[in-house]
Amino acid sequence: MAVGNGSNELTTQSMFYILIWITCSVSMILFNKAVLSAWEFPFPIFLTTWHMIVSTVLTQILSRSTDLLPAVKEGKITSSHIKNSFVPIALLFAVSLVCCNKAYVYLSVSYIQMLKAATPVVVLLLSSTLGLENPTFMELNIIVVISLGVALASLGELLFSWTGFFFQISGIFAESGRLVLTGVLLKRLKLDSLSTLYYVAPLCAIINSIVFIFLEASDIPWERVFTGSFVAMLLFNGAVAFSLNIASVMLISHTSPLILTLAGILKDILLVFMSMAIFGSPVTTLQFLGYSVTLLALNLHKEYKKLIPTESSLRSDTSEKPPSDPGTQTNSSEKA
Repeated sequence: MAVGNGSNELTTQSMFYILIWITCSVSMILFNKAVLSAWEFPFPIFLTTWHMIVSTVLTQILSRSTDLLPAVKEGKITSSHIKNSFVPIALLFAVSLVCCNKAYVYLSVSYIQMLKAATPVVVLLLSSTLGLENPTFMELNIIVVISLGVALASLGELLFSWTGFFFQISGIFAESGRLVLTGVLLKRLKLDSLSTLYYVAPLCAIINSIVFIFLEASDIPWERVFTGSFVAMLLFNGAVAFSLNIASVMLISHTSPLILTLAGILKDILLVFMSMAIFGSPVTTLQFLGYSVTLLALNLHKEYKKLIPTESSLRSDTSEKPPSDPGTQTNSSEKA
């Protein structure tokens, strides 16, 4: 029997979904890094716009041919919902996608994963600012420890770039804002993740396209883009991005928030070592120390939340799911 959302048990089926999600998420991140850096195509806005176009087309197809998007079939969403809720989420999503992918041009995959460990902290701070969370003194202390761990990882980074750091931190704040707003929206309208993507993807595609026209279009090597090999790469890259969204939906449906969080931590650790092996990214002892401190503090926060089953902790379960988390969506252009 699959793991329900209220169970923390690991079954064979839930482990299968975890494996699929980690595989898709790791593949997406390494694929994007290879395209943007190793293959010398530093145009993240173009890449994320393409991902959103693919997601738009495929969610339209799925909505007409399957039952995977129940909220779309029920017609829950009105034009008022789109204007007041989905447009702000799409704006934050677009900023997150562009900034986080732009960071891969300047920073190593391993260091970026270390910085991403601060995302739950930003989510908690934003939730507190909006009145959705009331952090306790213990949580504030844990935030300090997580921040210290990220700072140590930054001090130990041998290929540090302020430009890349700015893009990644901006992306983290945008993604955290998206997660908070998406969590509120999903609870209020009871939407599934794919239905949310159905409405958000076209808005993101439009926003990214406008930004792309002004910032990247004139520099794109179009003769390279339209070669057979590059088109094939784009099709495969878009398929991996959308597969990540499907994997995220399946994972959310068959595991608990705790298992989702632990799977996300496992994925990040795996990415650090794979980045070292594939791209030769140097990781210092100080970075390992900082990252270890951060991961321990994140797990401490999760255990602490389990001891105080309040309304606040129920909200935090949503905020601490891996992105799309990835009722949250996985960032199909990672990040999941």
